[in-house]
Amino acid sequence: MKDTPVPCPVDAIPTLDPHGFSNASRRAVAEFVAEGTPTNTARSYASALRYWAAWMQGRYALPFGNQPLPVPVVVQFILDHLPRRTKLGLQHELPPALDAALVADGAKGGIGALSYNTVAHRLAVLARWHKSRGWPAATDDARVATLLSKARSAQVRRGVTVSKKTAAVREPLEAMLATCTDGLCGLRDRALLLLTWSGGGRRRSEVASFQVEDLRRLDDMTWVYALGTTKTDDSGTRREKPLRGPVISALQVWLTEAKLTEGPLFRRLQRGGHIGKRGITGDEVARIVKRRAALAGLSGDWAAHSLRSGFVTEAGRQGVPLGEVMAMTEHRSVATVIGYFQAGSLLSSRSATLLGTSPNAEAQQTPPPLLD
Repeated sequence: MKDTPVPCPVDAIPTLDPHGFSNASRRAVAEFVAEGTPTNTARSYASALRYWAAWMQGRYALPFGNQPLPVPVVVQFILDHLPRRTKLGLQHELPPALDAALVADGAKGGIGALSYNTVAHRLAVLARWHKSRGWPAATDDARVATLLSKARSAQVRRGVTVSKKTAAVREPLEAMLATCTDGLCGLRDRALLLLTWSGGGRRRSEVASFQVEDLRRLDDMTWVYALGTTKTDDSGTRREKPLRGPVISALQVWLTEAKLTEGPLFRRLQRGGHIGKRGITGDEVARIVKRRAALAGLSGDWAAHSLRSGFVTEAGRQGVPLGEVMAMTEHRSVATVIGYFQAGSLLSSRSATLLGTSPNAEAQQTPPPLLD
Protein backbone atom coordinates (compact mmCIF):
# COMPACT_ATOMS: atom_id res chain seq x y z
CA MET A 1 0.00 0.00 0.00
CA LYS A 2 1.38 3.38 -1.04
CA ASP A 3 1.92 6.05 1.56
CA THR A 4 -0.61 8.85 1.39
CA PRO A 5 1.17 12.19 1.06
CA VAL A 6 0.66 14.51 3.98
CA PRO A 7 -0.89 17.78 2.77
CA CYS A 8 1.12 20.88 3.47
CA PRO A 9 -0.73 23.48 5.54
CA VAL A 10 -1.63 26.51 3.45
CA ASP A 11 -0.22 28.73 6.17
CA ALA A 12 3.22 27.16 5.62
CA ILE A 13 3.42 28.32 1.97
CA PRO A 14 5.28 31.64 1.79
CA THR A 15 3.31 34.40 0.11
CA LEU A 16 4.97 36.57 -2.53
CA ASP A 17 4.79 40.29 -3.21
CA PRO A 18 3.21 40.71 -6.71
CA HIS A 19 5.01 44.06 -7.14
CA GLY A 20 8.55 42.87 -6.43
CA PHE A 21 11.00 39.99 -6.84
CA SER A 22 11.95 37.69 -4.01
CA ASN A 23 15.60 36.79 -3.47
CA ALA A 24 14.85 33.27 -4.70
CA SER A 25 13.32 34.65 -7.89
CA ARG A 26 16.30 36.92 -8.51
CA ARG A 27 18.63 33.98 -8.03
CA ALA A 28 16.59 31.79 -10.39
CA VAL A 29 16.57 34.49 -13.09
CA ALA A 30 20.35 34.87 -12.79
CA GLU A 31 20.78 31.10 -13.11
CA PHE A 32 18.60 31.02 -16.25
CA VAL A 33 20.59 33.86 -17.81
CA ALA A 34 23.91 32.21 -16.97
CA GLU A 35 22.82 28.87 -18.40
CA GLY A 36 21.42 30.40 -21.58
CA THR A 37 24.37 32.68 -22.37
CA PRO A 38 27.23 31.36 -24.55
CA THR A 39 30.46 30.88 -22.58
CA ASN A 40 32.49 33.36 -24.62
CA THR A 41 29.78 36.00 -24.32
CA ALA A 42 29.50 35.49 -20.57
CA ARG A 43 33.27 35.78 -20.20
CA SER A 44 33.33 38.99 -22.25
CA TYR A 45 30.48 40.55 -20.26
CA ALA A 46 32.03 39.60 -16.93
CA SER A 47 35.33 41.20 -17.96
CA ALA A 48 33.59 44.43 -19.00
CA LEU A 49 31.64 44.64 -15.74
CA ARG A 50 34.81 44.04 -13.70
CA TYR A 51 36.40 46.95 -15.51
CA TRP A 52 33.43 49.21 -14.82
CA ALA A 53 33.69 48.34 -11.11
CA ALA A 54 37.43 49.02 -10.98
CA TRP A 55 37.11 52.30 -12.90
CA MET A 56 34.19 53.50 -10.74
CA GLN A 57 36.10 52.78 -7.55
CA GLY A 58 39.20 54.57 -8.78
CA ARG A 59 37.48 57.53 -10.40
CA TYR A 60 34.62 58.19 -7.97
CA ALA A 61 35.45 56.08 -4.90
CA LEU A 62 32.00 54.53 -5.31
CA PRO A 63 30.90 50.91 -5.63
CA PHE A 64 29.46 49.77 -8.93
CA GLY A 65 26.06 48.10 -9.12
CA ASN A 66 24.04 49.72 -6.33
CA GLN A 67 22.23 52.15 -8.60
CA PRO A 68 22.03 53.18 -12.27
CA LEU A 69 24.91 55.27 -13.57
CA PRO A 70 23.96 58.85 -14.48
CA VAL A 71 24.78 60.46 -17.82
CA PRO A 72 27.80 62.49 -16.53
CA VAL A 73 29.51 59.30 -15.37
CA VAL A 74 29.06 57.60 -18.75
CA VAL A 75 30.24 60.72 -20.57
CA GLN A 76 33.32 60.80 -18.33
CA PHE A 77 34.01 57.14 -19.16
CA ILE A 78 34.09 58.02 -22.86
CA LEU A 79 36.33 61.05 -22.25
CA ASP A 80 38.66 59.00 -20.08
CA HIS A 81 39.22 56.31 -22.67
CA LEU A 82 38.91 57.76 -26.18
CA PRO A 83 41.66 60.09 -27.45
CA ARG A 84 40.84 63.47 -29.00
CA ARG A 85 42.99 65.94 -30.89
CA THR A 86 44.17 68.98 -28.88
CA LYS A 87 46.82 71.68 -29.31
CA LEU A 88 49.19 69.37 -27.44
CA GLY A 89 48.37 66.35 -29.57
CA LEU A 90 46.12 63.37 -28.86
CA GLN A 91 44.94 63.26 -25.26
CA HIS A 92 42.40 61.45 -23.10
CA GLU A 93 41.23 62.25 -19.57
CA LEU A 94 42.09 59.10 -17.59
CA PRO A 95 44.50 60.18 -14.82
CA PRO A 96 47.92 58.50 -15.29
CA ALA A 97 47.92 57.22 -11.71
CA LEU A 98 44.53 55.55 -12.18
CA ASP A 99 45.61 54.19 -15.55
CA ALA A 100 48.64 52.56 -13.94
CA ALA A 101 46.54 51.23 -11.06
CA LEU A 102 44.03 49.62 -13.44
CA VAL A 103 46.86 47.93 -15.33
CA ALA A 104 48.53 46.76 -12.10
CA ASP A 105 45.20 45.36 -10.91
CA GLY A 106 44.81 43.38 -14.12
CA ALA A 107 41.62 45.20 -15.12
CA LYS A 108 43.34 46.91 -18.07
CA GLY A 109 45.73 45.36 -20.56
CA GLY A 110 48.11 48.29 -20.95
CA ILE A 111 48.70 51.98 -20.39
CA GLY A 112 46.90 54.40 -22.69
CA ALA A 113 43.60 55.02 -24.42
CA LEU A 114 41.27 52.22 -25.44
CA SER A 115 40.08 51.49 -28.96
CA TYR A 116 36.69 52.73 -30.08
CA ASN A 117 35.43 49.16 -30.39
CA THR A 118 36.42 48.34 -26.82
CA VAL A 119 34.68 51.43 -25.43
CA ALA A 120 31.57 50.74 -27.53
CA HIS A 121 31.48 47.14 -26.28
CA ARG A 122 31.74 48.20 -22.63
CA LEU A 123 28.96 50.73 -23.12
CA ALA A 124 26.80 48.03 -24.73
CA VAL A 125 27.43 45.72 -21.77
CA LEU A 126 26.54 48.55 -19.39
CA ALA A 127 23.29 49.19 -21.26
CA ARG A 128 22.28 45.54 -21.17
CA TRP A 129 23.20 45.29 -17.48
CA HIS A 130 21.00 48.31 -16.67
CA LYS A 131 18.05 47.06 -18.70
CA SER A 132 18.22 43.63 -17.07
CA ARG A 133 17.53 45.42 -13.78
CA GLY A 134 14.76 47.59 -15.14
CA TRP A 135 16.90 50.72 -14.80
CA PRO A 136 17.11 53.52 -17.37
CA ALA A 137 20.38 53.30 -19.33
CA ALA A 138 22.40 56.49 -19.71
CA THR A 139 23.67 55.09 -23.00
CA ASP A 140 20.24 55.84 -24.48
CA ASP A 141 20.67 59.55 -23.73
CA ALA A 142 21.08 61.73 -26.82
CA ARG A 143 24.17 63.43 -25.34
CA VAL A 144 25.97 60.10 -24.99
CA ALA A 145 24.94 58.95 -28.46
CA THR A 146 26.09 62.22 -30.04
CA LEU A 147 29.45 62.17 -28.24
CA LEU A 148 30.08 58.58 -29.26
CA SER A 149 29.15 59.33 -32.88
CA LYS A 150 31.48 62.33 -33.03
CA ALA A 151 34.27 60.33 -31.41
CA ARG A 152 33.95 57.70 -34.13
CA SER A 153 33.94 60.34 -36.88
CA ALA A 154 37.03 61.96 -35.37
CA GLN A 155 38.79 58.60 -35.34
CA VAL A 156 37.99 58.05 -39.02
CA ARG A 157 39.24 61.54 -39.91
CA ARG A 158 42.53 60.71 -38.19
CA GLY A 159 42.86 57.70 -40.46
CA VAL A 160 42.13 55.10 -37.79
CA THR A 161 40.29 52.18 -39.33
CA VAL A 162 38.68 49.11 -37.79
CA SER A 163 40.95 46.17 -38.53
CA LYS A 164 39.37 42.93 -39.69
CA LYS A 165 40.77 39.45 -39.78
CA THR A 166 42.14 38.41 -43.15
CA ALA A 167 39.53 36.53 -45.17
CA ALA A 168 40.57 33.00 -46.16
CA VAL A 169 39.28 32.84 -49.71
CA ARG A 170 40.02 29.79 -51.85
CA GLU A 171 43.73 30.35 -52.56
CA PRO A 172 44.93 30.89 -48.95
CA LEU A 173 42.66 28.07 -47.78
CA GLU A 174 44.29 25.71 -50.27
CA ALA A 175 47.71 26.90 -49.10
CA MET A 176 46.79 26.05 -45.50
CA LEU A 177 45.47 22.63 -46.54
CA ALA A 178 48.74 21.91 -48.32
CA THR A 179 50.55 22.09 -44.94
CA CYS A 180 48.38 19.35 -43.42
CA THR A 181 50.85 16.52 -44.00
CA ASP A 182 51.97 15.86 -40.41
CA GLY A 183 50.20 12.62 -39.53
CA LEU A 184 47.11 12.62 -37.34
CA CYS A 185 47.52 16.31 -36.59
CA GLY A 186 47.42 17.09 -40.29
CA LEU A 187 44.43 14.82 -40.90
CA ARG A 188 42.51 16.48 -38.06
CA ASP A 189 43.42 20.00 -39.14
CA ARG A 190 42.56 19.32 -42.78
CA ALA A 191 39.12 17.98 -41.84
CA LEU A 192 38.59 20.87 -39.44
CA LEU A 193 39.56 23.57 -41.95
CA LEU A 194 37.40 22.07 -44.68
CA LEU A 195 34.34 21.50 -42.50
CA THR A 196 34.58 24.98 -40.97
CA TRP A 197 34.92 26.64 -44.38
CA SER A 198 32.81 24.42 -46.65
CA GLY A 199 30.10 24.04 -44.02
CA GLY A 200 29.23 27.73 -44.20
CA GLY A 201 32.06 29.42 -42.32
CA ARG A 202 31.23 28.03 -38.92
CA ARG A 203 32.14 29.91 -35.75
CA ARG A 204 34.92 28.46 -33.62
CA SER A 205 32.52 27.67 -30.76
CA GLU A 206 30.37 25.66 -33.17
CA VAL A 207 33.37 23.76 -34.52
CA ALA A 208 34.54 22.90 -31.00
CA SER A 209 31.10 21.53 -30.12
CA PHE A 210 30.71 19.22 -33.12
CA GLN A 211 30.07 15.57 -32.31
CA VAL A 212 30.59 12.56 -34.55
CA GLU A 213 26.87 11.92 -34.25
CA ASP A 214 26.19 15.30 -35.90
CA LEU A 215 27.36 13.89 -39.25
CA ARG A 216 25.05 11.96 -41.55
CA ARG A 217 25.82 10.40 -44.93
CA LEU A 218 23.22 10.85 -47.66
CA ASP A 219 25.22 9.31 -50.52
CA ASP A 220 28.79 9.10 -51.78
CA MET A 221 28.70 12.75 -52.89
CA THR A 222 26.79 14.38 -50.05
CA TRP A 223 26.92 14.39 -46.26
CA VAL A 224 25.06 16.68 -43.89
CA TYR A 225 25.91 17.92 -40.44
CA ALA A 226 23.53 19.14 -37.76
CA LEU A 227 23.78 22.46 -35.95
CA GLY A 228 22.22 22.84 -32.53
CA THR A 229 22.38 25.91 -30.32
CA THR A 230 24.50 28.69 -31.82
CA LYS A 231 25.17 32.35 -31.17
CA THR A 232 22.23 33.41 -33.35
CA ASP A 233 19.87 30.47 -32.84
CA ASP A 234 19.10 29.17 -29.37
CA SER A 235 15.75 27.62 -30.27
CA GLY A 236 17.13 24.12 -29.79
CA THR A 237 16.04 23.09 -33.29
CA ARG A 238 18.67 21.04 -35.10
CA ARG A 239 19.32 22.38 -38.60
CA GLU A 240 21.14 20.25 -41.16
CA LYS A 241 23.61 21.79 -43.61
CA PRO A 242 25.06 20.05 -46.68
CA LEU A 243 28.68 19.02 -47.20
CA ARG A 244 30.06 18.27 -50.64
CA GLY A 245 33.47 18.04 -52.27
CA PRO A 246 36.89 17.50 -50.61
CA VAL A 247 35.48 17.88 -47.09
CA ILE A 248 33.80 14.46 -47.33
CA SER A 249 37.00 12.53 -48.00
CA ALA A 250 38.86 14.57 -45.38
CA LEU A 251 36.28 13.73 -42.73
CA GLN A 252 36.18 10.07 -43.74
CA VAL A 253 39.96 9.70 -43.46
CA TRP A 254 40.04 11.50 -40.10
CA LEU A 255 37.24 9.39 -38.63
CA THR A 256 38.87 6.18 -39.87
CA GLU A 257 42.43 6.93 -38.76
CA ALA A 258 41.31 8.35 -35.40
CA LYS A 259 38.89 5.41 -34.92
CA LEU A 260 36.04 7.74 -33.94
CA THR A 261 32.49 6.47 -33.76
CA GLU A 262 30.98 8.84 -31.20
CA GLY A 263 31.76 11.84 -29.02
CA PRO A 264 33.72 14.99 -29.93
CA LEU A 265 34.57 15.15 -33.63
CA PHE A 266 37.76 17.21 -33.29
CA ARG A 267 39.93 16.18 -30.36
CA ARG A 268 43.16 17.11 -28.69
CA LEU A 269 46.23 15.10 -29.60
CA GLN A 270 48.26 13.75 -26.71
CA ARG A 271 51.99 13.10 -26.61
CA GLY A 272 52.99 10.14 -28.70
CA GLY A 273 50.31 10.91 -31.27
CA HIS A 274 47.43 9.43 -29.29
CA ILE A 275 43.89 10.76 -29.75
CA GLY A 276 42.46 12.24 -26.57
CA LYS A 277 38.91 11.87 -25.35
CA ARG A 278 38.30 15.57 -24.86
CA GLY A 279 37.27 17.85 -27.69
CA ILE A 280 39.24 20.92 -28.67
CA THR A 281 38.21 24.38 -27.50
CA GLY A 282 37.30 27.43 -29.53
CA ASP A 283 40.67 28.99 -28.69
CA GLU A 284 42.39 25.90 -30.08
CA VAL A 285 40.44 26.26 -33.34
CA ALA A 286 41.86 29.78 -33.67
CA ARG A 287 45.38 28.54 -32.93
CA ILE A 288 45.06 25.85 -35.62
CA VAL A 289 44.14 28.46 -38.24
CA LYS A 290 47.01 30.73 -37.20
CA ARG A 291 49.49 27.86 -37.21
CA ARG A 292 48.48 26.62 -40.65
CA ALA A 293 48.60 30.15 -42.07
CA ALA A 294 52.12 30.58 -40.64
CA LEU A 295 53.26 27.24 -42.03
CA ALA A 296 51.89 28.26 -45.43
CA GLY A 297 53.85 31.52 -45.26
CA LEU A 298 50.71 33.63 -45.56
CA SER A 299 50.85 37.28 -44.58
CA GLY A 300 47.88 38.84 -42.83
CA ASP A 301 45.98 38.75 -39.55
CA TRP A 302 44.61 35.21 -39.32
CA ALA A 303 42.11 33.78 -36.87
CA ALA A 304 39.18 31.37 -36.76
CA HIS A 305 36.95 34.15 -38.15
CA SER A 306 39.13 34.16 -41.29
CA LEU A 307 37.38 30.98 -42.40
CA ARG A 308 33.91 32.47 -41.86
CA SER A 309 34.67 35.74 -43.65
CA GLY A 310 36.58 33.82 -46.33
CA PHE A 311 33.58 31.61 -47.09
CA VAL A 312 31.32 34.65 -47.55
CA THR A 313 33.92 36.53 -49.62
CA GLU A 314 34.54 33.54 -51.89
CA ALA A 315 30.79 33.02 -52.31
CA GLY A 316 30.44 36.61 -53.49
CA ARG A 317 33.43 36.11 -55.74
CA GLN A 318 31.76 33.11 -57.39
CA GLY A 319 28.37 34.79 -57.73
CA VAL A 320 26.43 32.73 -55.18
CA PRO A 321 23.18 34.56 -54.25
CA LEU A 322 23.37 36.35 -50.91
CA GLY A 323 20.27 34.54 -49.60
CA GLU A 324 21.88 31.14 -50.15
CA VAL A 325 25.04 32.30 -48.39
CA MET A 326 23.12 33.54 -45.35
CA ALA A 327 21.15 30.28 -45.22
CA MET A 328 24.48 28.49 -44.76
CA THR A 329 26.17 30.97 -42.41
CA GLU A 330 22.99 31.78 -40.43
CA HIS A 331 23.84 35.47 -40.27
CA ARG A 332 20.79 37.36 -39.06
CA SER A 333 21.89 40.78 -40.24
CA VAL A 334 22.47 41.55 -43.90
CA ALA A 335 24.59 44.51 -42.82
CA THR A 336 26.98 42.18 -41.00
CA VAL A 337 27.63 39.91 -43.98
CA ILE A 338 27.27 42.29 -46.93
CA GLY A 339 30.73 43.88 -46.59
CA TYR A 340 32.53 40.58 -47.10
CA PHE A 341 30.07 39.49 -49.80
CA GLN A 342 30.46 42.69 -51.81
CA ALA A 343 34.24 42.54 -51.50
CA GLY A 344 34.16 39.08 -53.05
CA SER A 345 31.79 40.21 -55.78
CA LEU A 346 34.10 43.06 -56.77
CA LEU A 347 37.06 40.69 -57.09
CA SER A 348 35.37 39.13 -60.13
CA SER A 349 33.53 42.22 -61.34
CA ARG A 350 34.14 43.43 -64.89
CA SER A 351 33.95 46.98 -63.55
CA ALA A 352 37.47 46.54 -62.18
CA THR A 353 38.88 45.67 -65.61
CA LEU A 354 36.99 47.93 -68.00
CA LEU A 355 40.11 48.97 -69.89
CA GLY A 356 41.36 45.40 -70.13
CA THR A 357 38.05 44.20 -71.58
CA SER A 358 37.60 46.98 -74.13
CA PRO A 359 37.34 46.04 -77.82
CA ASN A 360 40.78 47.47 -78.49
CA ALA A 361 42.37 45.92 -75.40
CA GLU A 362 44.73 43.69 -77.39
CA ALA A 363 46.13 46.65 -79.29
CA GLN A 364 46.68 48.53 -76.04
CA GLN A 365 48.42 45.78 -74.10
CA THR A 366 51.88 46.61 -75.53
CA PRO A 367 52.84 50.18 -74.59
CA PRO A 368 54.66 52.32 -77.16
CA PRO A 369 58.40 52.89 -76.62
CA LEU A 370 59.37 55.89 -74.54
CA LEU A 371 61.84 57.05 -77.16
CA ASP A 372 61.75 56.55 -80.95
